[in-house]
Amino acid sequence: MLELRHRGGCSGPGGAVAPPPREGEAAGGDHETESTSDKETDIDDRYGDLDSRTDSDIPEIPPSTDRTPEILKRALSGLSSRWKNWWIRGILTLTMISLFFLIIYMGSFMLMLLVLSIQVKCFHEIITIGYRVYRSYDLPWFRTLSWYFLLCVNYFFYGETVADYFATFVQREEQLQFLIRYHRFISFALYLAGFCMFVLSLVKKHYRLQFYMFAWTHVTLLITVTQSHLVIQNLFEGMIWFLVPISSVICNDITAYLFGFFFGRTPLIKLSPKKTWEGFIGGFFSTVVFGFIAAYVLSKYQYFVCPVEYRSDVNSFVTECEPSELFQLQSYSLPPFLQAVFRRETVSMYPFQIHSIALSSFASLIGPFGGFFASGFKRAFKIKDFANTIPGHGGIMDRFDCQYLMATFVHVYITSFIRGPNPSKVLQQLLVLQPEQQLNIYKTLKTHLIEKGILQPTLKV
Repeated sequence: MLELRHRGGCSGPGGAVAPPPREGEAAGGDHETESTSDKETDIDDRYGDLDSRTDSDIPEIPPSTDRTPEILKRALSGLSSRWKNWWIRGILTLTMISLFFLIIYMGSFMLMLLVLSIQVKCFHEIITIGYRVYRSYDLPWFRTLSWYFLLCVNYFFYGETVADYFATFVQREEQLQFLIRYHRFISFALYLAGFCMFVLSLVKKHYRLQFYMFAWTHVTLLITVTQSHLVIQNLFEGMIWFLVPISSVICNDITAYLFGFFFGRTPLIKLSPKKTWEGFIGGFFSTVVFGFIAAYVLSKYQYFVCPVEYRSDVNSFVTECEPSELFQLQSYSLPPFLQAVFRRETVSMYPFQIHSIALSSFASLIGPFGGFFASGFKRAFKIKDFANTIPGHGGIMDRFDCQYLMATFVHVYITSFIRGPNPSKVLQQLLVLQPEQQLNIYKTLKTHLIEKGILQPTLKV
């Protein structure tokens, strides 16, 4: 953190030397000056001096309690700590995967709620670390403002989502029309209120620290809220764009752990001493194979490949469509050396399987750096895990540190290589226009189609 030391005889922030008394002025000053000086000294003594603390002064955060169920503790009591942790992680991993499958079965809306819940929990874990580390300063309004900014940013992002994907529903509700029309102004006003509250909460001798914590909150919002918004945007493109990337990261996490556990010998990176090259390489090949197979299986079903759309007539999300060419079997010619191996010249597969290789490669080669970043963060603040929510795994953030990086990549990948004009989204935007505007667009479109020869000109009688 900070390397500046408090120097004796300093009276102001940054260690400025007190000036000598002016000519004709008593050294002690009048009674009013002494009273003011005493008050400032009391404030300084109460809040301390930020510049006097360094990295070594960061207080130790007490280790989290073991939340492993007693039944597991008794069943695994005879094992070494290494194997005990292996079984605990394995059992809890299978449990979480089973719950994930259940939520997938319950539909896209439940997946959105899951993403929102994970976002809030990850934000809570990171903010709590900041609160525990700096609580000795007794900062005013830190946690209150942090949660307020979380509310503001979520209101902005999810309001944008409602405007984009729920236009037909909004059109029927006058109150919602007002909120959507002035959504960005309302969002800015809410954020501005929080900004003003932060400025009013500034305390002398704590300015620098409070700006650190202001930045801490905003970086946490960038990591959690922005990325979770991108996850939901990916989900609207089709559940397959949500499931394959997330399951690839999970697969890489599991297989890298297994390869490292049984075959790991060569350390990979100092930030995570338990990570090995054997686990990293084994996880890469396993993840690519898994992603390729998962893409083949999921591409068969409309439920996974169709964009998630809200239907106002049935008041629910639907996944019904004619699958695009991306999810239709195509024949591909094999290179000569593979023709000799597979004894065939062509192979049939879904184009999405080719994209799955790119997604899986990122999940296994670049995704782990999200985990390394989290490891460095935890080492900086002398903690083992973000929390103890999941026995054997740590906190929710410990499980999803790589997912956030993956979400950004998938969104960029879709917008760069996949996404084209969305007819349903264009139609929703047209429906909220005024009748005169809709009529002008209709006339323009009709003229354009006649000029291209798609429509025949109307004969005037």
